[in-house]
Amino acid sequence: MHTVDQLIVIVLFDQVDLLDVTGPPEVFHLARRETEEAAAYDVVLAAETMDPVVTAAGVRVLPDVTFDALASRSIDTVIVPGAVEPGDDGRLRPTVDPVVVRRVRQLSARARRMTSVCVGAHILAAAGLLDGKRATTHWSTAQQLAADHPAVEVDADPIFIRQGDVWTGAGISACLDLSLALIADDLGEAVALRVARQLVMYLKRPSGQSQFSVPLEQASTTRRIEDLRHYILRHIAEPLTVTQLAEHAHISDRQLTRIFKNELGTTPHAYIESVRVERARHQLESTDATLERVASACGFGTLDTLVRSFRRRLDTTPTEYRRRFRTTPA
Repeated sequence: MHTVDQLIVIVLFDQVDLLDVTGPPEVFHLARRETEEAAAYDVVLAAETMDPVVTAAGVRVLPDVTFDALASRSIDTVIVPGAVEPGDDGRLRPTVDPVVVRRVRQLSARARRMTSVCVGAHILAAAGLLDGKRATTHWSTAQQLAADHPAVEVDADPIFIRQGDVWTGAGISACLDLSLALIADDLGEAVALRVARQLVMYLKRPSGQSQFSVPLEQASTTRRIEDLRHYILRHIAEPLTVTQLAEHAHISDRQLTRIFKNELGTTPHAYIESVRVERARHQLESTDATLERVASACGFGTLDTLVRSFRRRLDTTPTEYRRRFRTTPA
């Protein structure tokens, strides 16, 4: 676990996306509030000059420091946000200012880790920091990133990708997921999950775009179904049955099935499987556990059952999923 004692620099430039800039500081601030271990997080906004920077939302942001003033400082993390501008064909294209690219390259020489949010990956790529690496960006510019930088292996699916000390995040709101992942890397999963709760995020998404996420949070209106959902989470490693759940809720098997159908739009069996797949996804992304151990811990019973569930719900295998979405070094 890394000892947090260094500077976090967020790169500012004209027309930058506002949430890319303001999201990460809020996450790191909440980390400081949650644990003394994060007290040394020092987040600064750096720009070419100290003049106000006008973001894409029209909100003016004041830099804390200039790039030149950072020349002699040791940097822990650099976060490069993104921006877009109209292209010659009228379509929006990522903004890649040569001055910003040069500054990012200079910062990288003194930083422990480099990160980008959304189309900020295009700036990292222009600085040569993604060559030979797998990276992600906003889905709408992934093809352009691959075309402009053939040395980069572009994957538009994950929420974020880690390649050593270089991290790239997907869409704008993924800055929250990326920041939580950085905190988890520094201070552990428990701290990151506490921060996620403060952000009122149901789950700290380890990676995986929305199409790889199992929809566990369908709205429900009764206390009984909420109690059943929490019961399932607590006993997910056990061989849960409809009869067992019905007995817990003091209702009949038929009534239980009807409640799940009306409240969650699914059957008890399908819902239990979705919870198990979600739990398995997290373990595959963030642990070294064998597939057999993942299958057991998540209640699948056998590896074959785990594989069948992954194929049915995610159209992939556990091995392939781990290869693509692993967020911790092997």
